[in-house]
Amino acid sequence: MEHASHPDIVKRLKRAHGHLAGVISMIEEGRPCVDLAQQLHAVESAITNAKRILIQDHMEHCLGHGMENGAKGATEALAEFKALAKYL
Repeated sequence: MEHASHPDIVKRLKRAHGHLAGVISMIEEGRPCVDLAQQLHAVESAITNAKRILIQDHMEHCLGHGMENGAKGATEALAEFKALAKYL
């Protein structure tokens, strides 16, 4: 199921992909470790933000819909939340 946030997440991940490719090139060029660490931090931040948006969107929409579907939906939503919690 595609969510409204997915295009933004794809954009963020593509940006992270570009940063990561840049880091690989920088390593191959023998660039200073401080520069590498800075770029790796940018990759890490982009991925963390993409994950945060994905999980928040899922919690708001998918889990919210499960809660609206009675006891069975709430039980399934809670199980899904527990599964998501390990990625927070």
